[in-house]
Amino acid sequence: MNQRPTTSRRPPRLGVRPVDGGVEVAVLASHATGVELCLFDGHGAQPHTTERRIPLDGPHQGVFSAFVPGVRPGDRYGLRVHGAWDPVHGLRHNPAKLLVDPWARGLEGELGYGPATYGHVVDDEGRGDVYGPADPRDSAGQVPYGVVVDEAALPGPDPAANRPWVPWESTVVYEAHVRGLTKLHPLLPPELRGTYAGLAHPAVIDHLRGLGVTTVELLPVHASASEPHLVARGLRNFWGYSTLGFFAPEPRYATAAARAAGPAAVLAELRGAVHALHEAGIEVLLDVVYNHTCEGGNPGQHVSWRGLDNTLYYWHDGGVPANLADVTGTGNTLDFRRTEVVRMTLDSLRYWADVVGVDGFRFDLAVTLARGPDGYSQSHPLLVAAGTDPSLHGLKLVAEPWDVGPGGWRTGQFIPPWAEWNDRFRNAVRSFWLADPARAAHGLPGHRVRDLATRLSGSVDLFGHGDPPLVRGPNASVNFVTAHDGFTMADLVAYDHKHNFDNGENNRDGTDDNRSWNHGAEGHVAPDSPAAAIVPLRRRSIRNLLATLVLAAGTPMITAGDEMGRTQRGNNNAYCHDDELTWVSWDLAPWRRDLLASARWLLALRREHAALRPRRFYTGRPAREGGRVDLAWFDATGTAFDHARWHDPQIRTLQMVRAVDEDAAATPDVVLVVVNGALHESEVTIAGEDGDRFRLAWDSVWERPDDQRSSAIAGVLHVQAGELTVLEPLSLRVYVLDRADVPGQEPPTTPS
Repeated sequence: MNQRPTTSRRPPRLGVRPVDGGVEVAVLASHATGVELCLFDGHGAQPHTTERRIPLDGPHQGVFSAFVPGVRPGDRYGLRVHGAWDPVHGLRHNPAKLLVDPWARGLEGELGYGPATYGHVVDDEGRGDVYGPADPRDSAGQVPYGVVVDEAALPGPDPAANRPWVPWESTVVYEAHVRGLTKLHPLLPPELRGTYAGLAHPAVIDHLRGLGVTTVELLPVHASASEPHLVARGLRNFWGYSTLGFFAPEPRYATAAARAAGPAAVLAELRGAVHALHEAGIEVLLDVVYNHTCEGGNPGQHVSWRGLDNTLYYWHDGGVPANLADVTGTGNTLDFRRTEVVRMTLDSLRYWADVVGVDGFRFDLAVTLARGPDGYSQSHPLLVAAGTDPSLHGLKLVAEPWDVGPGGWRTGQFIPPWAEWNDRFRNAVRSFWLADPARAAHGLPGHRVRDLATRLSGSVDLFGHGDPPLVRGPNASVNFVTAHDGFTMADLVAYDHKHNFDNGENNRDGTDDNRSWNHGAEGHVAPDSPAAAIVPLRRRSIRNLLATLVLAAGTPMITAGDEMGRTQRGNNNAYCHDDELTWVSWDLAPWRRDLLASARWLLALRREHAALRPRRFYTGRPAREGGRVDLAWFDATGTAFDHARWHDPQIRTLQMVRAVDEDAAATPDVVLVVVNGALHESEVTIAGEDGDRFRLAWDSVWERPDDQRSSAIAGVLHVQAGELTVLEPLSLRVYVLDRADVPGQEPPTTPS
């Protein structure tokens, strides 16, 4: 035997780590009787011809380990685990199956989908008895190889050293897919399209900065695999929410040159992209999927965790025969009651923070990560550890605060420093601007304005709880109208129903709760169509949605392409399409250019007005003696809302006055937002204090911000409190206290 036991008194770190003269190996397999490190010749996509198996020592507290000399960075490896095959009791050790090291820093090769990749005996269609005998076929060559990567030898500057550290109140999140955002960009060289390097290209960065984005949230870049049922239909998991490696970057997003050079080059390319975005002042968040893995349910493949320690890594229902619990909707759930599962997750987070240099994480189905023996817990060890770990301190932590298990909806129930996706914001905004007018067009009642008002003012009903109360602030609410799953913003105004037939599930997949409105005709409307008259109103509805998102208190999140009218042709679950359906189109028709200009204008307004970026929840009182109240609500007549008005379903017009007036020596920053959600014009008596003179900064009726000029000609650019004005149906206006005499407070210039 050529290896020797690890000599350090400190327990070895899991995974395969280069050290002088070889590697240190440590594998958690607490129910196994033996573990072998398997070394393979060759590099890249070429198949191996030889395999060398090296038994590891142990177990010690469930860990097998050794120092193995002669193994170098770039070498390929896998694991084989010996032990009982007793699937009735959850034990699925099968040494015929090569296993991916969960701690591998790099992966090479594609996952196959033949019978050999299953631990139990299956036919060519993947069907078999999940409690039957172990399959004896060797899976080597049909699962990716782990590759030894020397983190200390990575080239280039450390991305973590130049983090922008954008304050939450200034944060604008842009959710994007590496490949989807860059694949069609005409200014990128062909070899960079769809890649990490493409993300770092000046043309992409210029777009993000010009839009006003501070923080890019990337859909999963952890190595992932497609589900067998997708592969059987000729599709693949494009989004990447099916993790194969929590430490390895997804190779298919790297350039061909980086893939050919190996996983270290892939990692270096990703680090370079993070560094370039940091240099531009843009943060990078990763969407991470720790709640489940790509191995699927009981009948699924046998490629990593299932063969290593099935009953430790995966949550089981406690019955006999052993059956996987599923609160994720994917067939399996990682068991966060287990210390080692929490440890794996924290090790992964530290790696991406320290080595790749990212600025935070968005946690998919985060409730699963905080499920203990008694269900969801705010004080779960993972939540506390992520918020206190030195490597993660100060990074942005964002929860998707639900899963599909019992008690799975937990919006507003995480603890500082966590922020959360606010699905109640999404629902309220869609309902007010789309579902309610659609119902009103048929004489049916809609929602009251109070829910929209609550979301516009920061969702204190959800995020104001805590000890002490109100400590989290409105920026804990990550506001969104669209995300990767669901309709795009352009499709919300063009489709009443999902159109997912291309997904191969007979339109059964995807949500039916879209709260959308096609404005009278389903789908695309040609210019010469009899329905062409609805197109301007559709575009106005997009602007209403976008403006509400940007102007609301909280942290806005824009989905890539929404600022340019991207469509998925009514598909609200396009996770399995890697083509023009999911790639952002940069070929902009005139109306898309106008929409982009409007998005830039709105985000510029947000940047320039502190009243639109509150750090604390509103109180409805002045921040200083003699100052203005920080938030006030009025109806169309300029009368302050009372209990009866908030509960009157007929009221569809409201005015919101927000102010920052903390310094008696400074001119207060005051913004007035006027909303008309009715299907008819509304006369509005402008609210405000005596003597207030407001300038119209933006109107959703405008096709582009340049239309401000026509408003000035019409004499509506300036109004005073108490003055009467008319809002068009389904429109939103933003006024700012006229401060033209205050240096540095001029209105934003029209973006090019």
